[in-house]
Amino acid sequence: MSFNTIKTAALLALLSAVLIVGGGAIAGDNGMYIGLAIAVVMNFSSYFFSDKIALMSYSAQPVSETENPEVYRRVAPIVRNLCQRMGLPMPKLWIIPEDSPNAFATGRNPQHASVAFTSGILRIMDDREIEGVVAHELGHVLHRDILISSVAATLAAAITLLARFAFFFEGGGRSDDRRGGALSAIAMMILAPIAAMLIQMAISRSREYEADAASAKYTGTPYELISGLQKLESYSKRIPMEATPSTAHLFIMKPRLGLGLGNLFSTHPPTEERIRRLQEMR
Repeated sequence: MSFNTIKTAALLALLSAVLIVGGGAIAGDNGMYIGLAIAVVMNFSSYFFSDKIALMSYSAQPVSETENPEVYRRVAPIVRNLCQRMGLPMPKLWIIPEDSPNAFATGRNPQHASVAFTSGILRIMDDREIEGVVAHELGHVLHRDILISSVAATLAAAITLLARFAFFFEGGGRSDDRRGGALSAIAMMILAPIAAMLIQMAISRSREYEADAASAKYTGTPYELISGLQKLESYSKRIPMEATPSTAHLFIMKPRLGLGLGNLFSTHPPTEERIRRLQEMR
């Protein structure tokens, strides 16, 4: 059993414990049963359907010899060549009708992996830069990062849900200390989502560095990805891509979340730092 598999199982167990224990602390036995039911649904959906949900969220269209054949003829040979080098099965390919340049990989394991490109990234990058980006995304697949990040995102959502659950129950009491209960519930509603998001972001950031290193290793040079990241940073500022917190960690370049809190909530390390580390690999 791989270390990433153990981490995934641990995160799923933590997700269940947070919901069950938290539900019980807030609303007694009924809250515990509700937490258990939500945990079962969230665990099942995060494992089996997180990839489908992500692709549907961005209106991704399949890429094959018959569907979007021009895109297929360009990217399929690059992806196939890298998969042979990395010992991976060929993933499904998707195109997202979005001008902002970006890409992501998703899927619970290498046998169920997908790689999606925005139309914008294919427009601005040459084939060598696309190879650097694809190798980065396949690095996530190789390391089985995607499932871990998806479960972490689900854990973040669960803690946020628990905070709202607490607000509902604490705020509805009729005792003399209802005001204090309401204040604590409001505090939890603010702080718990922050804590949840920090869990997700910390996991995502470390994974990005490792996927960057995989790109340099399997393309034989860091410069393809360096050039790609420089273009992504430049164009993404001019044509920002909107994303939800639950899927932002998937993309190679951080999308815009609209939180206005800088790097604290960034799912990615600073691009300058990523480029600096890649340059040291030359």
